[in-house]
Amino acid sequence: MTLTTTPLRHRIAGTLLLVGLVLQILSFTPLFSLTRSASYVLWGSVLLLWLDIPARTRWQAGALAGVGLGLTAWARFGFGAQVDWSRILTGNLYVVAMLLGVSFISLIGRDAGGRAAALGRTGFLGMWQTWAGVHFLGIVLNLSTMFLVGDRLAKQSELKMPQLLAINRGLSSAALWSPFFASMAVVLTLVPDMAYPTIVVWGFPMAMLAGLVSSLDLRQRFALHDVAGFSLAPRSLLMPVVMAFWVLLFHWVITPSLNIVSIITFLMPLAAAVTRVSGRLRSGTRELQQHVLVRMPLMRGEVSLFLAAGLLTIGLSTFIAAWMGESWTLFAQFRAPQAIACFAIIVGTATLGLHPIIGISVLASMLQLAGSEQTLFAFTALGGWAVGTSVGPLSGINLSLQGRYGVSGYQLMRQNIPYGLIMFILMVGALWGMDAWLF
Repeated sequence: MTLTTTPLRHRIAGTLLLVGLVLQILSFTPLFSLTRSASYVLWGSVLLLWLDIPARTRWQAGALAGVGLGLTAWARFGFGAQVDWSRILTGNLYVVAMLLGVSFISLIGRDAGGRAAALGRTGFLGMWQTWAGVHFLGIVLNLSTMFLVGDRLAKQSELKMPQLLAINRGLSSAALWSPFFASMAVVLTLVPDMAYPTIVVWGFPMAMLAGLVSSLDLRQRFALHDVAGFSLAPRSLLMPVVMAFWVLLFHWVITPSLNIVSIITFLMPLAAAVTRVSGRLRSGTRELQQHVLVRMPLMRGEVSLFLAAGLLTIGLSTFIAAWMGESWTLFAQFRAPQAIACFAIIVGTATLGLHPIIGISVLASMLQLAGSEQTLFAFTALGGWAVGTSVGPLSGINLSLQGRYGVSGYQLMRQNIPYGLIMFILMVGALWGMDAWLF
């Protein structure tokens, strides 16, 4: 779809998404308080795009928003709770703003991957190369990495199942530790006092283990002698490393009062604008316009689902506080057994077709977490996201692979079940280990 063929309604919605992102970025400064305005604008874009959202995602988002509103109304009129109606639409706003901000990095990633990538070896090493290429580009480029790598491999021949699985697993496992992923934005919003260095210490090795498990699994179950891998040249990693450096520089030196989610939200669009516009104003401006008016409206499924899940979280937490009291919590303490139970719920509901953010948000609204419990819950949620999105037939990753390369989501789920079971067992062990580390 091009700018000239994009419906006017989509272009208006894309403009609203950009306005909502700008309003949220302005809210990071002490001069403005525009969070609620940003939420109204973003919800307005969802309403404009509502009929274009895939039916199943639309049903899920509608159900989540309806339940959230219903619980809020019940808390207000059934229990007399004080409700600030003007803020009920602000749930997950930080997450959605980060998603929109990170989407701009694809404008840089277009240059970062193509020239430095080539077809690699076949067999086990080829699958490892594919996994690693998707993983290390994906920690910054997110979903756009799948198309960068997949389209490169598809130039040789139609993508084979091992290649699709390696792409799926390489990207989903980045949720275990990448600060640029939506999963990290969600947990930082829900448990802002988590210790990110601890997440990296445990999440990065788990991600590397996921790559090894994936490659061994593919070698055992498929004939890989004619399946080409994706070779990632070292210079392909330059852009992710540079972006990570700038994020940490802002976090530690320039704007230490802002969290990582906020920094990523404004830094990615800024980097894309500077990179694209400098030196070639006209073509760069046209590319930015194309991104805002054409590509950003295509994120309608993610935006609607995350906003609706945020509304559910606010509604559920308001209702529980009104019904059970402010001090009620699902567990008296949050240690390894409770973490494993929550991890199983997140993965189980994702396998049934619900996005992991739903399970994570609902559980977070029912917990009172303090100190190191926040870090343990964060790792639980990130692990549930990583495993759930790899196996779940309706995850954003699998839906994108379906739409782009014509593979069945349920076929991907069946092929991923052995991998998912192994990762489930490994994550259970990791949760016990983190519990001993933290407590």
